[in-house]
Amino acid sequence: MWIPPRGDDYLIQGGQMNEKPILPAIALFLFLILAACSSSSSPASTNSKIAEGERTFKQNCATCHTVKLDEVLVGPSLAGIASRAATRIEGMNSREYIQFSIIKPSEYVVDGFVDQMPTSFGKSLSEDELDGLITYLLSLE
Repeated sequence: MWIPPRGDDYLIQGGQMNEKPILPAIALFLFLILAACSSSSSPASTNSKIAEGERTFKQNCATCHTVKLDEVLVGPSLAGIASRAATRIEGMNSREYIQFSIIKPSEYVVDGFVDQMPTSFGKSLSEDELDGLITYLLSLE
């Protein structure tokens, strides 16, 4: 049977609990819990992501979509898409629906429009560009 040597580095000393090593462990544990619960993106990084997404939108989407209410170019207006997206396909939240619509646009076509959105955006946009674009569209309440 292994018996730990006595000393300040162990939790048990002379049959009594040594609290010194426990306090730093508790502090570390609480710090890790708080760090895990904190928001992963600051407002500045979110604003930066929105700006990047707007650039991606202007470069790739603005030819066919507008963000002005009730204005149609080729595809539907994306004004208010953040609110409408969650109601389009049952079981999908806004972010999931927007991503799905970009990557697989032929799977769900909004009533009154024809299936003519390019299917290449899932391949041509980087993960960061796609994430920024979705974040931008979610900012369009």
